[in-house]
Amino acid sequence: MNTAEIVKATIRIAASPEEVFPYLVDPALIVAWIGTSADLNPQPGGVFALDFPTTQARGTYISVEPPERVVFTWGIPGNAALPPGASTVEIVLKADGDETIVELTHRDLPSELRPSHREGWEACLEALRKTFTS
Repeated sequence: MNTAEIVKATIRIAASPEEVFPYLVDPALIVAWIGTSADLNPQPGGVFALDFPTTQARGTYISVEPPERVVFTWGIPGNAALPPGASTVEIVLKADGDETIVELTHRDLPSELRPSHREGWEACLEALRKTFTS
């Protein structure tokens, strides 16, 4: 796959992977950094559903490996270019001293949606970082 087809976002957080991981799988915590409500069943084949003020994201968990990796599918109901489950998001947490490097990779996005998703993921990861600094 051409790396231009992949959206990547990386951020450093002042917390351990064990502290950050619940923010990827707990519906009450995930909304601290992305979406307004969530329905999550963090196990392979489990529901991944986020609601935003103007849209929704729907998919399923592919892999859940505490405290270092989560993979889920991603799509938007009613969006022909990106239907539910059409793309894949992988989030990897790497310990670096007493901090964590969060690496997010979003694959299989249509080219016209990559810029907005890159911007969105960067903003969301910054919000995640801020949950550990306030």
